[in-house]
Amino acid sequence: MTAPTSHTPHATRHVPLDDTQGVPSFEASGGDWSDIAEEAARLGEERIVVNMGPQHPSTHGVLRLMLEIDGETVTEARAGIGYLHTGIEKNMEFRTWTQGVTFCTRMDYVAPLFQEAAYCLAVEKMLGITDDVPERASVIRVLMMELNRISSHLVFLATGGNELGATTIMILGFTAREEVLKIFELISGLRMNHAYIRPGGVAQDVPPGAIDSVREALTKVRGYLHQLEDLMLANPILHARMKDVGVLNLAACMALGVTGPILRSTGLPYDVRKTDPYSGYETYDFDVPVNDGADAWSRLLLRIEECYQSMRIVEQCLERLATPGPVMVADKKVAWPAQLAIGTDGMGNSLDHIKEIMGTSMEALIHHFKLVTEGFRVPAGQVFQTVEHPRGELGVHLVSDGGTKPYRAHFRDPSFNNLQAVSMMCEGGQVADVVVAVASIDPVLGGVDR
Repeated sequence: MTAPTSHTPHATRHVPLDDTQGVPSFEASGGDWSDIAEEAARLGEERIVVNMGPQHPSTHGVLRLMLEIDGETVTEARAGIGYLHTGIEKNMEFRTWTQGVTFCTRMDYVAPLFQEAAYCLAVEKMLGITDDVPERASVIRVLMMELNRISSHLVFLATGGNELGATTIMILGFTAREEVLKIFELISGLRMNHAYIRPGGVAQDVPPGAIDSVREALTKVRGYLHQLEDLMLANPILHARMKDVGVLNLAACMALGVTGPILRSTGLPYDVRKTDPYSGYETYDFDVPVNDGADAWSRLLLRIEECYQSMRIVEQCLERLATPGPVMVADKKVAWPAQLAIGTDGMGNSLDHIKEIMGTSMEALIHHFKLVTEGFRVPAGQVFQTVEHPRGELGVHLVSDGGTKPYRAHFRDPSFNNLQAVSMMCEGGQVADVVVAVASIDPVLGGVDR
């Protein structure tokens, strides 16, 4: 950004209203660009309004950036949302509490396990079974979330490099992410949209050999991260494109409700895992990286360091998983689906369990049928639960009327709040810097238009 490096408000540089009366603007909405250019030249004006993008893989036609530009300078920037309209929150009101996981996991599709965890923690809090969730299930949740944090940040590094023309960075980033997705497939059966974390625990235990596979994957990912650091951190082009670009100081972050790496790049070490621990995070040894640059470069450094901190947590999880134990609450009125095990086709219930409920216990069959078709009831009330998502603080507000379905489910997705910063980050800078600023926000529109 062309603004000074001091952390004083500088991003909004609007022309005073009185000076704009009668000034023509030009909106490029298709058609012949030469006609627009000729009209601008005839009137002696260089100010023009354009639709920019999609310039980021997560803004594929569902984020509209409207820029007013004067030459190469952005004088006004607006983010238009609402083009994805998935209706996830409304759909959850017509599904059982367990089925809700399959909806919220699809919101931020780059980090699906965090929506699952926040939602299930909230359901468990309303059921009053938070302390009944087996320790092994909580360890597996932490393991999966931290692996997901790494894979999410790798997408940021890869796509950020690609947007600046560095295809090698993209290839390395996605190759490293592939190692994490293999682990997700091994443990949950799916690479994304897992629905693996369930109210009461997780769908199934980690399969034999998974711990060794995770250790091998960590070694590979660490090697790829070292290569990415070599490519990026001493790169003069990257320094020139990212330093003092997309500046957002602490006061602006607090005013806009911006959290995550953007907030920590201003020097504030706010992390829900430390301030309001969940799933036993208070028992893990890790640091919260901070920086005080408040720009795109600082956010890049932070996300790289957060990958290493997540690896520290994953290694501690692997040590704890050496001790076997249950992965779902003992209460069979909540534990759905019961005794799930991966078959040769990669899915399905345990054959022994099916034989029992189908052949030896009428009560088990009736209970299983009612649990799967109707679902369990959650006492009337409401709850708010937060987790530390890769993009910031993710909150879920659930309301129950005592039935088998949520009366209301609403998510405070960090991408939605963080996108508010687009105008402050971009106005006063160059058009080319908009690409860098939006990339440093790392938005995923599935979480915005939910």
